[in-house]
Amino acid sequence: MTSSSLWQPYTLGRLNLSHRLALSPMTRSRANPDGTPGPFAAEYYSQRASLGLLISESTQPSDDGQGYLSTPGIYTTEQVEGWKAVTDAVHTAGGHFFIQLAHAGRMSHPDNTPHHRQPVAPSAISAEQDMFTPTGQQQTPVPRALTVAEIQDVIGEFRHAAASAIAAGADGVEIHAGNGFLPHQFLSLNANERTDEYGGSVENRARFAIEVARAVADEIGADRTGIRISPAIPLGGLHEGEAADVHAQYRYLVGELAKLDLVYLHVFHVGDDELLRSLRDLWPNSVLVVRYGRGREQIADDIDAGFADIAPLGQFALANPDIVERLRIDAPLNEVDRTTLYGGDDTGYTDYPTLTRN
Repeated sequence: MTSSSLWQPYTLGRLNLSHRLALSPMTRSRANPDGTPGPFAAEYYSQRASLGLLISESTQPSDDGQGYLSTPGIYTTEQVEGWKAVTDAVHTAGGHFFIQLAHAGRMSHPDNTPHHRQPVAPSAISAEQDMFTPTGQQQTPVPRALTVAEIQDVIGEFRHAAASAIAAGADGVEIHAGNGFLPHQFLSLNANERTDEYGGSVENRARFAIEVARAVADEIGADRTGIRISPAIPLGGLHEGEAADVHAQYRYLVGELAKLDLVYLHVFHVGDDELLRSLRDLWPNSVLVVRYGRGREQIADDIDAGFADIAPLGQFALANPDIVERLRIDAPLNEVDRTTLYGGDDTGYTDYPTLTRN
């Protein structure tokens, strides 16, 4: 790797990291039916502990929060015990572990949830997306709009899930406010048509994400709380308006979140470096930036440009458990097997070869 910036030590809240790489959250759809991590999860994450900071796959804070098949939760006693095995394995291997809290909102189907109820969302507007269910592909149904009282209940679910993550031995949590999930739905013009205090203005549409972040930080500490956003990325059928709308929305959101002193801001970024620069300038603490389609020689670019402090890796790390060592010595990388990304057993999960194990 040409840039030495990747190999500089870094302090992230309570964590002392030996370099600037991290594991990006990636859904693998291998959890047990009760939402506990699957039988190979501890091995999968501990194999990648050399990345230092590991951020888990999307993990729902409640039954309503599940959207996709075979995703884990962090709200029952059994799930806490299941995650303890993962955090113990990661810590033993020398890594640090954040659990990503993600509520799918309207990106769900009743057949994929424990209670088989209608999904919930800011407004009763379908995402109109196809998703896998136990009986094959089905379109996401029209969700039920949350009442103001129910919004407070959901915020409480995030608070409880954060406490459960710490009880499971996690070093912190990342709130997922992007990629088409519930907080992102509140931010988006075509998913949020509310006329109360959670809809309409830039300030109102940001309120839910801010209140979730405040509740989580109050519960476990701001130095254990990160948040992820994905400005203008149209996942889950979302559209946040024109560039001016996106800039106004995210500058306000990030400015308000900055007041909470959260340990990091994680940006899934495509395009518009002007917006990224303005968000970097607004944020007083650490910034993580991940870009879709970033090549091996571009991993350090955002750090070198001053946009980011840490560079999370997705599929590079998925296919190369020893990615840190491979990058240090400029070794060849394994290719991702896309047929095994979601679901299944240990194939394409814990069996990728390392430099010392083929």
